[in-house]
Amino acid sequence: MARPQEFNTTEVLYKAMVVFWRKGYEATSMVDLLEATGLSKSSLYGTFGGKRELFITAFDVYRNEREKDMNRVLAQGHARPAIEEFFRMLFVNLGEFELPRGCMSINQGVEMAPHDPEIRARVMEDFRHIEDALNSVIERGQGDGSLAGTRNARELARLLVLAFPGLQVMARIGYAQADLDGALNLLLSNLD
Repeated sequence: MARPQEFNTTEVLYKAMVVFWRKGYEATSMVDLLEATGLSKSSLYGTFGGKRELFITAFDVYRNEREKDMNRVLAQGHARPAIEEFFRMLFVNLGEFELPRGCMSINQGVEMAPHDPEIRARVMEDFRHIEDALNSVIERGQGDGSLAGTRNARELARLLVLAFPGLQVMARIGYAQADLDGALNLLLSNLD
């Protein structure tokens, strides 16, 4: 008879996600994962299959949570403040767990996507979702008059997606808040 699972899978995935997010896939060792999650080797392998499978599952948890956050923020109020709030989410530390700045998808776009088609497909999907969401909110803002600009919404959304990784990198390497604010204001001036 199999022993009952003695851990919370969601909590384990979150803890693994934080390690992968901080260190990247390659630099994360099994020892790191076992220490962070509190799992035994047999529990980790028995539940998740191995490091790669755990990474993909944790990465998907991250991606789903970020997409929900994005959709929630972009659905609020007028378009420009919603877009600004979405981008400002890139600049903040995410609370008590001291999560790293930046985006795990961007990190994996650089680390794994160039040589891993499965990860590349996930990162590309994330960029498409961001572009589609920004396109929708820009169209909404142009329709209700909260965005005065008349440039094509899809082109503007692509421009914002193009800037997304740059702002993430600036935040992650520690640019001053004033520099981040200036870069974001310049970017968002394209919406006016």
